[in-house]
Amino acid sequence: MTAPAAVSTTGNAWTRLPVAARIAIVYVLARLITTAFFLFAASLSAEGSRFGVAPSLPDLAIGWDAQWYWTVAVSGYPSQLPLAEAGHIAENAWAFMPLYAYLSAGVGFFLGSWGAGAVVVSLIAGYGACAVLHAMLRERIGGDAAMWAVVLFSCGPLAALFQVGYAETLFLFLLFLAIRCVQRRRWGWLYLLVPAMGFTRPGILAFALFLGLYGIHRFLRRRREALPARDVAHIVSLGALATLVGFSWQWIAAAVTGDPGAYLATELAWRRNWLGGESGFVPVDGWVKAAGFWFTQWGLGPEMGYISLFLLVLAVAAGLLLLPQVNKLGIEVRLWSASYLIYLLLVFFPQSSVFRLLVPASPLFGALAVPKSLPWRLGMLALALVGQWWWIYNMYALGNTYWQIP
Repeated sequence: MTAPAAVSTTGNAWTRLPVAARIAIVYVLARLITTAFFLFAASLSAEGSRFGVAPSLPDLAIGWDAQWYWTVAVSGYPSQLPLAEAGHIAENAWAFMPLYAYLSAGVGFFLGSWGAGAVVVSLIAGYGACAVLHAMLRERIGGDAAMWAVVLFSCGPLAALFQVGYAETLFLFLLFLAIRCVQRRRWGWLYLLVPAMGFTRPGILAFALFLGLYGIHRFLRRRREALPARDVAHIVSLGALATLVGFSWQWIAAAVTGDPGAYLATELAWRRNWLGGESGFVPVDGWVKAAGFWFTQWGLGPEMGYISLFLLVLAVAAGLLLLPQVNKLGIEVRLWSASYLIYLLLVFFPQSSVFRLLVPASPLFGALAVPKSLPWRLGMLALALVGQWWWIYNMYALGNTYWQIP
């Protein structure tokens, strides 16, 4: 058999496989690469690292914020908020939603430990997220590009999250299902998915904004695309539900602790570690303060930080509006990405976890997969793997300075 014929036969065998099987093969290979990175990072871990000398894979899997989810599963939420030495509210479990913690505990009951359950939940949810991402993008950019989007997503810089005790992959699975339901206008499922997302990880208010923008988009296009009263009713009802769920955790924390500001004070406790004193929450203020803080740390001065923040916002907005590769992803992906980035701009203080916080914008990997050039796609994959190793090395092999916190 000649070489071209062998390549053709291999290609045909690949395309004859069911899509779910192809995604599974890509996903398993990606997880093996990530596991190799973790093992290498463990071999480089030393006494100065948070994890000590030569930690095991289970040690790494339940490190950092996974400990908070474990605390939620084992001890629940405090009825009395802990105080730091300075007298303000200290870090505590109210910053972490319950669904992933308790689901991992349920699975872990049969596997012998919470950590084992957490990794299994993350792995299964990660595969589900890959499968739904492919379905979301296939009709917009084609099957080949959608598969490359899955490759880049499963091998991306934050791919370690697929196999550690973090709620991100479960949230992504639920989120992608919700976006797919909007694409297909399967509104009924969203009444289950919205509360599930809201109690998995912060971000459901971004989905409420997404539904609002999507409703405006459908209204403006009503002469070109019918807007049935049924769709209007569901969009409004689901937007209200997402908003209600988004604020419900604050109300629950207030009811349990007796402190109306318990949740916001808890979230601000992490920010105080970077800025010291913190007066309270003001929308967008986190990014402004971070711009001044980081650019001062880098010796460039706060003014340069403010200018850079302004230019960054303009660049991101222009990319979402003007880049043809992004436009190909469809209005639902674009509006979700815009909504989530606006949400981060309103509530987040950028620090070492900024890369992890950007993971819900992962459908944008589809834009990187649109160009059909194989060298381009392989180059993007190489950059993704380099970024993944850099993140694992800093967060798990080193993990000993203030900017090495995932």
